[in-house]
Amino acid sequence: MAPQNGLSRRRLLGGAGAGVAVGAAGFGAGFGVGRLSDDSTAAASPTGGLDAVDLGQSIDFYTGAHQAGIDTPQQRYCVFMTFDLTASTSQELQVLLARWSAAIAQCMAGEPVGSVAPDRVGAVAADTGEALDLGPASLTVTVGLGPRVFDERFGLAGKKPKLLADLPALPSDQLRTELTGGDLSLQACADDPQVAYHAVRDLARMGRGVVNTRWVVLGFGRASAGPGQSTPRNLMGFKDGTRNIKEAADLDEFVWVDDDVHWMTGGGTYQVTRKIRMDIEIWDSDDVADQQRIFARFKQDGAPLTGKDEFDTPDFSATGPDGQPVIDPTSHVALAAHENNRGIRIFRRGYNFTDGINEVGQLDAGLLFVAYMNDPDHFIQLQTRLGRSDALNEYIAHIGSGIFAVPPAPEKGGYLAQGLFA
Repeated sequence: MAPQNGLSRRRLLGGAGAGVAVGAAGFGAGFGVGRLSDDSTAAASPTGGLDAVDLGQSIDFYTGAHQAGIDTPQQRYCVFMTFDLTASTSQELQVLLARWSAAIAQCMAGEPVGSVAPDRVGAVAADTGEALDLGPASLTVTVGLGPRVFDERFGLAGKKPKLLADLPALPSDQLRTELTGGDLSLQACADDPQVAYHAVRDLARMGRGVVNTRWVVLGFGRASAGPGQSTPRNLMGFKDGTRNIKEAADLDEFVWVDDDVHWMTGGGTYQVTRKIRMDIEIWDSDDVADQQRIFARFKQDGAPLTGKDEFDTPDFSATGPDGQPVIDPTSHVALAAHENNRGIRIFRRGYNFTDGINEVGQLDAGLLFVAYMNDPDHFIQLQTRLGRSDALNEYIAHIGSGIFAVPPAPEKGGYLAQGLFA
């Protein structure tokens, strides 16, 4: 379908590096591709530790129905960044998404987005060059659009996704303005942190004059389990993501959009992101028995308190010799379980993060929570229960937040959200 406003495909897609010879965009402080094959080296390791990786593995940007970086095995690192649009026309947004699409395809293939060392004297490099010799490292970049894209600025209100709206105030929120919101999101994941950082850095640089950076988190040590992966641990030392969605049928039911505006249907989804601070030094002073009560899992092997193995289904009706529930009704597992939430499930793709030392000299760290779902109200319902009653709330605070509509993957030669401008 031809782009509107007389924009030719050549102008939209004529080289990711075109016009990027500008200074680097400012980055904030701080620091889950198409599907991998069954025989990929990203399969679970037998020891349950970090999964084996192949830094030469590349993922195709044109993956089919869904954007890369959602339902595939998680890489080890993530750079998540949001942006505010400074553009004044929808055409500027359209060109940016087209140029980003071309650049993402090149980065995911392990290629620079343009010349690293131009021959012309005085020329500025199109690609910043720090990933030139590192390989693709299973890089994926996933793009989302926030609610304000559809306000009065761009004339796109009639094409706003049906369920895209700012999240309401939720119990126990301690959100910081500078860590909340955004018009666009970039989730870059890779098995080499420098490869992920390079992708976001060059895309931000490419967007200068159209977007300003808003907030950024550098994630490491994936904190949820994807299909075919062993369960990792969060910074509290517990296995995280044991009951995450892993089956294609559940992804179809709970993640992919099948009835929305036309440019979202057939592979789109919604992304909710939260930056969750953990008071880990206080947590570390709590005894392990109480920590296990709070999570309702044994710390060493991840089994529920009512079971012997990690993947045993928790028995929320079991009682101990004293007649009290073995699993505390205010435990994290009890409040988050789909059995106790009318079957609601979301697909998590989280990472650990650290920002060094906080203002009182303690470790500043936590969880970059990223989740995908076909109805954001599912997250709202779950977080409302958790925010009100979760025993874990004594040790955590939600300090950042964002919600984004994630369009399907583009067709070969097309670009992200192309139908939005048809």
